Amino acid sequence: MKIIHSVADLPRNLTGSVGFVPTMGAFHEGHLALMRRAKAENNHGVVSLFVNPKQFGAGEDFGRYPRDLDADAAMAEGAGADFLFAPTRDDVYPTDFVDVVVRGVTDRWEGAHRPGHFAGVATVVLKLFNLVRPDVAYFGQKDLQQCQVIRQMVDGLNVPVRLVIHPTVREADGLAMSSRNRYLSEEHRAKAPLLYACLIEAANAIRSGGNVASAEESGRSRLEQAGFLVEYFAAVSLPGMDPLTDLPGPEGTSAVIVAAKVGTTRLIDNVSL
Repeated sequence: MKIIHSVADLPRNLTGSVGFVPTMGAFHEGHLALMRRAKAENNHGVVSLFVNPKQFGAGEDFGRYPRDLDADAAMAEGAGADFLFAPTRDDVYPTDFVDVVVRGVTDRWEGAHRPGHFAGVATVVLKLFNLVRPDVAYFGQKDLQQCQVIRQMVDGLNVPVRLVIHPTVREADGLAMSSRNRYLSEEHRAKAPLLYACLIEAANAIRSGGNVASAEESGRSRLEQAGFLVEYFAAVSLPGMDPLTDLPGPEGTSAVIVAAKVGTTRLIDNVSL
């Protein structure tokens, strides 16, 4: 595997399709599943590693976000990546005059609790697409709203990239894998799988014809009683991330989503309806 730091060194003469996995590093099995799939379904697998300052808000964890290029490079190579693109901030943001804003889908949930976050995500993803020029890009379903934002950005700006959304990769106890899981204390790690349990319970209730608002309130209440600080627990329709007000449609057109803090660690998750 070749590690590339400069935009000028990105390969431009590759034969066949390029599968791309944009990341912020701190790799875990969720990232590696994307890398393996990108390589298996394409002639070349490219991974980017860039901790994007634009998607962190004031008081968030940009400064302490885990960084270990050597360890990440070894894991990416083991997953079959051909290239690891680890650009500098100046490479990605040579100027700072343009932001990509996707309206509507960013209004609620993560967008409301993390103002400016999705503009930072859309901007860096479009920049990375323009730099790497992939045929196919791979994202994890755990970041469901992010996936919808990127899809609308790609469709709205006619970006010639096909998106693949890979199912959430979970620990044995159901906790969605995340780079931020390493922030959890032993006590909070033991509590964290309750997020997924509450999502499953709410999803089952809604699928069975139960009242959406009651399922949402039950999930929120159970988490709060366990000591979580719940930012949202909601059933939504896709792709717009609007509140679900009726019975869910075909599979993949709605989901139950949650964001909550356990201790000081903020976790998000979702299950499809």
